[in-house]
Amino acid sequence: MLSENAAIKALAEEYLLGTYPERHVALVRGQGAHVWDADGKRYLDCLSGIGVNNLGHCHPRVVEAVKKQAETLMHVSNIYLIAPQARLARLLCEQTFASKVFFANTGAEVVEGALKLARKYARKKGYPNRSEFICMRNSFHGRTFGAMTATGQEKYHKDFEPLLPGFHYVPLNDIAAVESAVNAQTCAIVLEPVQGEGGIRVADPAFVEDLRRLCDEWDILLIFDEVQCGNGRTGKLYAYMHSGVEPDVLVTAKGLGGGLPIGALLAGHKVETVFEPGNHGTTLGGNPLSTAAGLACLQTLLEENLCQRAEQLGEQLRRRLGQIKDCVAGIVEVRGLGLMIGMELERPAAPVMQAMMEQGYLIGTAGPNVIRFLPPLIVEWEDLAAMADRLEEVLGQ
Repeated sequence: MLSENAAIKALAEEYLLGTYPERHVALVRGQGAHVWDADGKRYLDCLSGIGVNNLGHCHPRVVEAVKKQAETLMHVSNIYLIAPQARLARLLCEQTFASKVFFANTGAEVVEGALKLARKYARKKGYPNRSEFICMRNSFHGRTFGAMTATGQEKYHKDFEPLLPGFHYVPLNDIAAVESAVNAQTCAIVLEPVQGEGGIRVADPAFVEDLRRLCDEWDILLIFDEVQCGNGRTGKLYAYMHSGVEPDVLVTAKGLGGGLPIGALLAGHKVETVFEPGNHGTTLGGNPLSTAAGLACLQTLLEENLCQRAEQLGEQLRRRLGQIKDCVAGIVEVRGLGLMIGMELERPAAPVMQAMMEQGYLIGTAGPNVIRFLPPLIVEWEDLAAMADRLEEVLGQ
């Protein structure tokens, strides 16, 4: 007789498109930093749904907000006012550089919105030929055509050409390459302050400052993609706060919804009037349920000082992983900010991820050779220390 995990796997293989690698574990319950599979095995979740569950699983404040909203109103069209949407927008603006917000369902959706906003801004400013974007190599911005084209990794482009025209890629932290790429057709520079899928690579503050200077000189937009590195993940509410450089547009998603799908485009004063009715929209984005969850999530991050907690725990975890690097051969580097950490290996990372899962720890990869750690911001240090101890054993085998 099949186990519950095996039975669910058989269903998935028969009825789901093969867009993911083979999966053996069905997660059915979560609480705090832990999840349980269909056979009852417990895991420490150090991936957080790839940076979604920043508050852990089923946080009481998010659960209560969702239950209350679900019993009242789950969806209405954006042709009507939505109370929790307006309240979440106000809180985002109060806590960031932004003056206006647009809500969608996913990170890719708000990336698409930001690309459209940049082209519309150029036309409103009298630059009709400005339509091109400068993006970073090893970046990741999503899987829709615009977001995928902005992504600076060929493996995501393969088999889907021709891509959209007008996108150019330069190395992260190479300001000379950016300066050479900017021209009279450029309308925006797109940057992840911390690259996620590209290997947990941090943009140097001086590089970010130079990007701001270039954008001001050319009157083009600076767009930050904080889909993964936002919402407390790096030890600040948003990663741009580490450098003090404000973008014109910031897009975020993942950790904003406490587990529910939501995306947000944050617009600064320079671009707050660029979009006009009919320029952009969404059917389900910003619905009452997701924005109620987002409001509870953001309030919790702020009121419980979870950004500072992520900074402190991240420093401890990077220090411990650095000790492992000093003791175990084949580790190239440990890097990151807050609780967004990568460990680069001289060998493939996927077997390490699999071995850790078998030991009851969920970690991820960020490229072929990088182990990715994105634990919930509410995780206890004792659990992270136990994970690191087990990782040291696995890497040493």
